[in-house]
Amino acid sequence: MDKTRLRLLDANFNRAREALRVMEDYARFQLNDPQLSKSAKELRHDLCQCVALLPFENLLDARDIVGDVGVQISTAGEKRREDELSVVQAAAKRLTEALRCLEEYSKIENEQIAERIEKLRYRSYDLEKRILLRARCGTQFAGVRLYVLLTESLCRLPILEVAEQVLAGGADCVQLREKDKSDEELLELACEISRLCHKADALFIMNDRPDLAVLADADGVHLGQNDLPIVQARKIINPRMIVGKSTHSIAEAEAAIAEQPDYIAVGLIFPSLTKPKVVCSGPQLISEVRQLCPVPLIAIGGITAENAHQALAAGASGVAVCQAVIASDNPGTACREMFE
Repeated sequence: MDKTRLRLLDANFNRAREALRVMEDYARFQLNDPQLSKSAKELRHDLCQCVALLPFENLLDARDIVGDVGVQISTAGEKRREDELSVVQAAAKRLTEALRCLEEYSKIENEQIAERIEKLRYRSYDLEKRILLRARCGTQFAGVRLYVLLTESLCRLPILEVAEQVLAGGADCVQLREKDKSDEELLELACEISRLCHKADALFIMNDRPDLAVLADADGVHLGQNDLPIVQARKIINPRMIVGKSTHSIAEAEAAIAEQPDYIAVGLIFPSLTKPKVVCSGPQLISEVRQLCPVPLIAIGGITAENAHQALAAGASGVAVCQAVIASDNPGTACREMFE
């Protein structure tokens, strides 16, 4: 094989392998996502096996760092990264570009190797999408501390007035949880609350219904233990949308984490008037789930201003509140007092 071509293949193999390591470590350490970490690692190993079919010793012999005219060529953008996400975005672009070069130049020598690299390239596009969407959802939800659940029958004031007040009072996320309305009524209400949330730069989550979440332009959907599996819900919603999952035990949390939600809710932590027959688990459950959980964890069940700090101290990223806020005469004040 021509030495020039060997140098080109060697350079792009190294470029692709290094980019995959950057993506793997981001998935592993930044996202704490075992499935994405595994996918990146498997792709890196498959790339190495594919390139091993080339005359590897000749690749090493052809390597010429001193004589490489591109070593000294760089741009200002290459020397600067804004944050961890920009690092992995650059690595993903570098990966697919390198694989394209490997694929095209391998065609000259071995069509079968080129076909295998082509498949790796398509897998890389998918890996890039999964990591960046996961990162985006994680970034969106990462700052949520006060998550308010809205149910009209529990509100002391009109529900839209309650929504406005809790948003003004500092709610980062509002979930509409209604079980008894018709689809038409529910969608109309969801659209109004979605508009209010986005005006206040807060997240809007639809309970149970991924179809209505899409129609209401929600930021995500929250699923219970008896709702659609996450993988099925993601077929309905937009890729940018957040998916949360309710859990009530270590076993349910482990099963939920395997579904790769963007956050999980854990409870009941304290006795709740909305579910008086359900035994509460206490803050200890948060601590135990926190050890397993790679995504934001929301404590739910009987959360009040008096005990919210216990949930956060146990490892919760935020707290979900219902009657302690929406049944108040002044929901906005109730929100502002939650972390005092």
